[in-house]
Amino acid sequence: MRTIHITLFVALTGALGAAAADNTTERLQRSISVLDMHGVKSEKWSGQFAAADCVAVIPGFKKGAAVIGIGYGRGFLSCRQAGGWSAPAAVSLETSSLGVQVGGEAIDIVVLFLDGGLRGKLLSGRFTIGSDASAAWGNGKSAHEDSNAKVLFFGHTKGVFAGFGLDGASLSADDSSNKALYGKSVTNRDVIEGGTDIPSSAQPFVAKLSSVSGH
Repeated sequence: MRTIHITLFVALTGALGAAAADNTTERLQRSISVLDMHGVKSEKWSGQFAAADCVAVIPGFKKGAAVIGIGYGRGFLSCRQAGGWSAPAAVSLETSSLGVQVGGEAIDIVVLFLDGGLRGKLLSGRFTIGSDASAAWGNGKSAHEDSNAKVLFFGHTKGVFAGFGLDGASLSADDSSNKALYGKSVTNRDVIEGGTDIPSSAQPFVAKLSSVSGH
């Protein structure tokens, strides 16, 4: 059964990735809208955002299969630098958890990485919730306080919020979107820690991060 789940996961995430063909500029614009929505959240959320070392925005995370709960979405990751937020690196968020519940709707997701010590693993290629760091939802039906959580997920839908099981969810580099954005093959580490210039199409996204975080 596990082999079947893995096979279906690979096939469906591949199909979803192909269907989302590199509309990178459009995703950047949608990511700005997601930050706008979350930017009016509670004072507590604002404080957590201000403390985050890195932030990922995944607009339109979707359920791929109701039977085994595959989910897939693409977005962008930025981390703090001495002069502000870094250029955005493209990422994909995947889950094969049996517990995915998104109520038939896409979820716009913001992920806050609160511990700077996670950055090395986060930029290494694949970061897995549960094994690389503990995580918790910060809102919705599955919201709960976890003093040990190093990663906070915030989800927004048009309807009633519904999350998914976080353990096993993974954040990976989206190489094709990085190439579309920067015009060449680059790693997420190159983008975030290599002093990469922010492309003009990504400058509004970085500006919005600065505005929402307060600096």
